Amino acid sequence: MVKIIYRSVLKELLVMFLLIIAFLNSILMMEKILKLTRHLSGLGASACDMAQLILYLQPSLLALTIPMAILLAPIVVYGRMTMDNEIIVLRASGMSFRQISYPVMVMALLGFLFSIAFSFYLGPKSSLKLRDELAKMVTVRAALAVEAGTFNTTLKDMVILVRGKSGDVLEDIFIYDNRSSEEPKVLMAREGRLSLADDFTLSLSLTDGYINILKGTNIIELFFDRYQFTMTLSPYAPALKKMELMPSELVSRINEAKGEKERISFYLELHRRLALPVICLILMLLAPPLSLMSGKSGKLLGLTIGLTVFAGYYVLQIYLESLALQSRIPHYVGAWATPLLLTVIGLVLYRRESVR
Repeated sequence: MVKIIYRSVLKELLVMFLLIIAFLNSILMMEKILKLTRHLSGLGASACDMAQLILYLQPSLLALTIPMAILLAPIVVYGRMTMDNEIIVLRASGMSFRQISYPVMVMALLGFLFSIAFSFYLGPKSSLKLRDELAKMVTVRAALAVEAGTFNTTLKDMVILVRGKSGDVLEDIFIYDNRSSEEPKVLMAREGRLSLADDFTLSLSLTDGYINILKGTNIIELFFDRYQFTMTLSPYAPALKKMELMPSELVSRINEAKGEKERISFYLELHRRLALPVICLILMLLAPPLSLMSGKSGKLLGLTIGLTVFAGYYVLQIYLESLALQSRIPHYVGAWATPLLLTVIGLVLYRRESVR
């Protein structure tokens, strides 16, 4: 009978866990999807391309949302059980609070293992894959986005006009380059070929043309047979480069760091990779008592309590990491003070419910 109860509660917990993961991921992806859509829609990216990029975003998002779901899922499920008097029945049957909490512990252990995989391996690998696929996509789509006889403004501070196009070869090219507002350029060439250089740099090999450069009141005119024109694609690149590094690479960057602030930033990233999975274990102590605190007030109060806990955690964590970056506190204090505080609160609440 006990196994049946555990299996039933664990099944409900896992279903709620997956629903919360899907909800949280969709919210966190909104800003990223809007940013990708804004940049890639001008390049003619398809829905399939966007779906592929969204898939590569998932591991880094799951490293953040798994701990949140581990806290919120028990609050919803055990809150429902409290409202239906199921917790009272289980306690009356002789089950202790610790025994009632076993399904949460199983879910937290599974979340810990998945979080370790996402934080230390799948997250960095998917971020690198995202960067590579984004670069390939931009390279392929950049040539397709340039239409003959149409002014193209896809790339920031640049206007491109071509008379003809054959594959990735552009014919009769006109380019207005205003990336340097003090020295705007006008380039004209008979033809050019697009290719990807490195580190999100798009290269346009121009043939038979000239360049006009405006410097103050003077105009410099240069003629060329071949000219390599580069265009940065940094707006399309993922912003958080530290997330692309494997743990061993983070350690190497720590040893190679030139300044104290840079070294501390890599330390904090390494601590964060370990702290997020550890939070899953801490929450198996905190989630069950928090779920009973809402009593018969309904799921809304329970969700409010859970979201408030996480909001407070992240605000305090960001504040302490900022102090660590300013060398006002040691980096390990900035990284682990908040999880330690959460552990103490969890132990106190768990013990109070156990002896009740």
